[in-house]
Amino acid sequence: MKYKSYSKSIWDKIQQTLDEVLKKDPRPVAAFDADGTLWDTDLGENFFRYKIDRKLVELPPDPWQHYVELKKKNNDPREAYLWLAQICQGQKIETVKEWAQKSFDSIKPVPIFEDQKKLIQLFQERGVQVFTVTASIKWAVEPGALALGLTHEQVIGIETAVEQEVVTSRQYGVISYREGKVQALLAKTQDKLPFFSSGNTEGDLALLESATHLRLVVSAAARDQELFRTENKMQQIAEEKSWLKHRFV
Repeated sequence: MKYKSYSKSIWDKIQQTLDEVLKKDPRPVAAFDADGTLWDTDLGENFFRYKIDRKLVELPPDPWQHYVELKKKNNDPREAYLWLAQICQGQKIETVKEWAQKSFDSIKPVPIFEDQKKLIQLFQERGVQVFTVTASIKWAVEPGALALGLTHEQVIGIETAVEQEVVTSRQYGVISYREGKVQALLAKTQDKLPFFSSGNTEGDLALLESATHLRLVVSAAARDQELFRTENKMQQIAEEKSWLKHRFV
């Protein structure tokens, strides 16, 4: 699919703000959500389906439905998001990362938002510390980050502890969802807030509000897609708060 490019006014506002920020801080921080913000797919759920289809890990009888029900539990999906990492317990981390790369490679073509890629390149060329902060498991998002010129270290996501190169079921760090995204980012940046943040859903609201200068809300979901309601809500919030906003389709 051909996605719409950012308007000149968006690029001008970003460039102008970046110039001003760099006068006071040579190493500012920029934070992006991943799924739905950097690409038009969900790498975390794609990786889950990849493991289901190939029977790579031990799972309940109807794994997808189990995940869906877990997301609804107490109206809080955090347990479900952590579970997607916990099902890798007992596997070597090298193996899990190989699976994640193969899962990513199976998406053809990968629906990357090219203007987000250009924006990340601009930021990195000018010394900005760029991070993607996701509620998906970190290992699933790392291949997508590499495709955008980022490193594994620039991906902040949900993890379980790894001991002697083997994945455990024990939660590692905070659950990077809603306010947890900000907590996880600040833990990485030594409490330095981002000057810029970008997201697409209400789960990214705290991350967007944490930005000191610019917030960019994006969307691409069609009206019949699950994400449309929350993306549309975020576009309305961006309008009300005079944040930058863009619809890719």
